[in-house]
Amino acid sequence: MIGAGEAGRGGQPGADRSKGAAGAGPLAGLRVLEVGHILAGPYATMLLADLGAEVTKVEPPGGDLSRQVSDSYFASLNRGKRSVRLDLTTPAGQDRLHTLVREAHALLVNLKPSAIRRFGLTYEALKPYNERLVCVALTGWGMDAGDEPAFDYVVQAATGVAAMTGEPDGPPLLPGYSSADNSAGLTAALGLLAHVHSGRGGQVEVSLRDVMLSQLNYRAAAWLNDGTPPRRLPGGAHSFYVPAQLFPTAEGHLALFVTHDTFWRAFAAEAGIDEPAFATMAQRAARREDVVAAVTKALAADTAAGWEARLRPLRIPAAAVRTLPEALAAAPDAVVEAGDFRLVGSPIRVGGHEPSYGPPPRLGEHGGD
Repeated sequence: MIGAGEAGRGGQPGADRSKGAAGAGPLAGLRVLEVGHILAGPYATMLLADLGAEVTKVEPPGGDLSRQVSDSYFASLNRGKRSVRLDLTTPAGQDRLHTLVREAHALLVNLKPSAIRRFGLTYEALKPYNERLVCVALTGWGMDAGDEPAFDYVVQAATGVAAMTGEPDGPPLLPGYSSADNSAGLTAALGLLAHVHSGRGGQVEVSLRDVMLSQLNYRAAAWLNDGTPPRRLPGGAHSFYVPAQLFPTAEGHLALFVTHDTFWRAFAAEAGIDEPAFATMAQRAARREDVVAAVTKALAADTAAGWEARLRPLRIPAAAVRTLPEALAAAPDAVVEAGDFRLVGSPIRVGGHEPSYGPPPRLGEHGGD
């Protein structure tokens, strides 16, 4: 574990942190400051906290805006952190920030670019206080792109995600959760750890726009290299694999994802589809409509739950469409307790480490100016 004596301008996580306290997480001793609000930044640092990092939220006098949404919303993004209340517009607030920076390894900021610069939250501004500090700027469009609003749904609309989502003849659609914010948070956490691992201080930039374009990898490559534009297919079908989409059944919908030919042979035998012209991946792609029609007819003979029970033992990727309450009930090991809150735990399982999920902090619980 990194001790207090290792802090300051030269303090960085050591290569071997296994000598820390029993049960300490792999990031034990890593000290991270967070200045941000709502979702992307707080989600990034919460993942780090779950792995043992000491995360301190630097909150304005009124607190993170997510506190105004609901207590459970705030808890879902801020469990296990510390909270320091500072007014960064004042000299006293800046002095306190610089004191915290001297003892930190990294700072993650989730604000618009002008605010990041105005509050002195860049590496260039903070280098005099800790030259080995890693600063991560998590913005909507990039530090040099201005302050245009960049909330999750706006970014999904601007990057082509909404346009390729939905039924072919329907309007563009958005998923029912903040996919851009969450994805950007994961990416920012990765960028922070990569630069900390380098042992050098410096600036890291992550934008929601870049993250979402990156996640459209094979769709973007098809357009850039082959001139193939994205198109919507019924049932949210995959653009290459057939059958790989949602199908109606006698009751409920089934997600079926058949890729290679061994999956198809096993599925076709169970479903009673005897069609040699569907034998290979290329044949199925060329006769998409015929394949989908045959699969739809076959699946009408049983319920979604029934098909899942039949196909899973055959190792065929399939699942009945569940609601979130149903999914949580089916995965009790994913739910943890953090103080008075029941939350979904960390998705990262590290051998020998059982996360200690602390409660979300009260505003200014750990000090302020």
